[in-house]
Amino acid sequence: MGATFRKSMAWLHTWSGVVIGGLLFAIFWMGTLSVFDREIDRWMAPMTRLQVPAAAISIDASARPIAERLAATATQWTFVLPNERMPSLRLQWRDAAGKNQSRYFDPATGATLPATGTHGGSGFLYPFHYRLHISFLDIGYWLVGLATMAMLVALVSGVVIHKKIFVEFFTFRPHKQIQRASLDLHNLSSVLALPFHFTIALSGLMIFFAIYFPGGWQAAYDGDRRAFNAEASDTFQRPLAGQPGTLGSLDAMVAQARGAWGGGLVSQVRVHHQGDAGSYVEVRRSIADRVTKNAQTLYFDAGSGAELARSEVKPVKNALNFITGLHEIQFRHWTLRWLYFLAGLSGCVMIATGFLFWLEARRAGHAKKGLAGVRVVEAMTIGSVTGIVIATLAFFVINRLLPLGSSLAGQDRAALEMWVFYLTWLASFGHAAWRRADPATQPARRAWREQCTAIAVLAVAAVLLNALTTGDPLFKTLAQGYWPVAGMDLMLLLGAGLALWTARRVGRSATRRVRAASLHPASATTATESAHRV
Repeated sequence: MGATFRKSMAWLHTWSGVVIGGLLFAIFWMGTLSVFDREIDRWMAPMTRLQVPAAAISIDASARPIAERLAATATQWTFVLPNERMPSLRLQWRDAAGKNQSRYFDPATGATLPATGTHGGSGFLYPFHYRLHISFLDIGYWLVGLATMAMLVALVSGVVIHKKIFVEFFTFRPHKQIQRASLDLHNLSSVLALPFHFTIALSGLMIFFAIYFPGGWQAAYDGDRRAFNAEASDTFQRPLAGQPGTLGSLDAMVAQARGAWGGGLVSQVRVHHQGDAGSYVEVRRSIADRVTKNAQTLYFDAGSGAELARSEVKPVKNALNFITGLHEIQFRHWTLRWLYFLAGLSGCVMIATGFLFWLEARRAGHAKKGLAGVRVVEAMTIGSVTGIVIATLAFFVINRLLPLGSSLAGQDRAALEMWVFYLTWLASFGHAAWRRADPATQPARRAWREQCTAIAVLAVAAVLLNALTTGDPLFKTLAQGYWPVAGMDLMLLLGAGLALWTARRVGRSATRRVRAASLHPASATTATESAHRV
């Protein structure tokens, strides 16, 4: 019974990874980058590379005049205040046509910053992580949910099938054959961050419970999601009065809110029904100093500044906010942020090495039987692993090459960057399929080697282009201690080094195998099949 159960778990572990592993790698890769999405924003939008204000800005003196100039006809506008990770001041409003508008400003001078012309890390990489930019019928959310469930299945079944899981944690033989080395690295990366992987997968499902498990709230609220959200978050609304009104001191309202929160920082100030007697101001607390993503909110009468209401999030929603905050790590804790980043990378390594082990274990058998399974999975794996890394780097490179205001065929600069990402990713799959190994010979692994080399070239190019197009070379940002940009350049260079090392390692392995096959074809085949039985 025990052997049968373990065999079933092994089958489940293998195929849950093979079938959905490519999608899971993309989700993990984008989630890992999203840990530093705001820093990526500053790298991709040089105009936002400002110093963090030494003190809280005066909204009445510096921000309000901007809103009154640009959003004078808007019934609602919002200021996102500068913080440690995004030091620029941002104004958001909806114009007369109902289109959302946004502008960035220097909080020190009030000067309008040029349009960023990019979705950056927070607008492209981060949403890709949880919805794949597929909005139709929430398909993106469902695909991510399916991959997350497969991740949980693979984690649980992996623990079951490994009898000596903690012994394997201390076993890594990088100089062994690729099959053995990849299995060691797969086990090591899996066990090292197992609690993180399990927590991040489970919390990801819980965050979107309203999509994945809609039966509860639909039954309780007759399918009215707006009513469900309003009660869960305890939001305040007041109708228009139909008479002209005034706007009092926003600084006084912010000071009152901070006093109510024991000195807590403010992240947003929003004015509703501007110019109407029923106008009110929403002041939202920053989540930078707390794990929970419960943005406490106070509401004030716009004219008198009198407090109207406080949001009191319900206990269940508050618990979910804590889980969401733990998953998204938007709070200020740089040590933990780096640990999240490294644990995310370990998840990428876990998925990639799982694919490599599956491929190496079946390569000889599939070649002997004339099956195309390994070649198909290998092409998909290369495109899913090195391909998406290449596409991401191409996204960074084109960001530095395209001038602000660029457009082509009706597509603006931000859209062009996304097109480059997707077309590059698609091309990586085509390259992998074209370079797939001949099943009659030992695999040359040319696609792996060439794509790893492409990663190194693009990463170095991104660093050089950043220096040339912005005047912020690495030595300058290091000397100034401007770590958002310096850190990005350093990570790109480190990634280039690892990619070159991998390309060289794969090249040496391929050369040895081809040489062994040409000198001793029979013994080489026997040795390979023996390795596959390990």
